[in-house]
Amino acid sequence: MSADQVFHSRSEGIPSEGVKDQYADGKAARTWNKFIGDSNERTQNYKDFLIGLLRKNGCKKILDTACGTGIDSMMLVNEGFKVVSVDASDKMLKHALKARWERRKDSKYDEWIIEEANWETLPRDIEAFLPNTQFDAVICLGNSFAHLLDEYGDQRMQKMCLRNFAKCLKPGGLLFIDHRNYDAIIDSGATPGHSIYYNCKYPVDIKTSVLVVGGKAQLVALDYCINDDANSEKSEFRLCYFPHKLDKFTAMLDEAFDNRAKHEIYADFKPMSAVPVPSFYIHVLEKA
Repeated sequence: MSADQVFHSRSEGIPSEGVKDQYADGKAARTWNKFIGDSNERTQNYKDFLIGLLRKNGCKKILDTACGTGIDSMMLVNEGFKVVSVDASDKMLKHALKARWERRKDSKYDEWIIEEANWETLPRDIEAFLPNTQFDAVICLGNSFAHLLDEYGDQRMQKMCLRNFAKCLKPGGLLFIDHRNYDAIIDSGATPGHSIYYNCKYPVDIKTSVLVVGGKAQLVALDYCINDDANSEKSEFRLCYFPHKLDKFTAMLDEAFDNRAKHEIYADFKPMSAVPVPSFYIHVLEKA
C-alpha cells in the first residue's frame, strides 16, 4: 500500500506510485541533514555500541545500506573502517557526496565509496561497482527499514530485502538493523521527540498518526516540526513508516537467515531487561 492512497503528502517530490523516496523533493533531505547534525553529534551510547561490537567481532569492511546524508558512514570512516555507503535517494546522497568532497584532503576518505542502490536489488547493484564483494557488517539503522511499506499485504518485499542484506554478508558477518517501538506507538498514539542516535540542538515536535485497517495497524505517519529559534525558522515535513511489531519482525529476520543466525535484540543500545519501554529495538544477527 502506498502512503499517498491514504495521506496527502506535503512533499511534492514523493512519487505518485508510493514513497520509495520520501526525500525526493530535497526539502526533507535538507532539513534532515540539519536535524541530525554531524558525526560529532552522535550520542556516545550509539558510538560505543556500534563501534564496540564491530571491533569486538573483527569487522573492517562495512556496508551502510541507508546512508542518507552520510553521517553514520563518516563516523565509521573516522574510526578507520572501510565503508561502502548506498541509498535509494539521490537527494540524500547529494549531501553525502558533498561531505566527502569537503574532506578530500583527509586520506581516510579516499576509499569511502558512495553509490545509489536499492534494497530490492542490492546484491546486483553492488556487484555492478564492486564485483565479488561481501561485507563484514551491514547496517540499516535510524528506523530506515520501516520506510519500506507493505504494498502487497504480506510483507513479501520486506522479506526479500532482508534476504538481500544477508546475501551481502560474509559467513560470520553481522547485520545491524532497527525499528522504533511501534508496539508502544500503536498503543499510545505518541512518538518520543528525542532520539537515541543524535543530540539534536533544535526543539522537535512529532505528531503521530496511525492508520488501522481491519483491526491492524498498517501505516504510521510522523509529522516533524523542527524549530530553529535563533534564525526564526520552522521546518515541517512528513515521513511514513510501516509499523513493525517486535515479535513479527524478529521472526522475519530469523527466516531471512534460514533460522541459523545468532540473534540478539537490544533496547536503546542496552539489554532488553534494562529498558521497560524503549524508543528503539536494535537487532544484531551473526550469519552462520
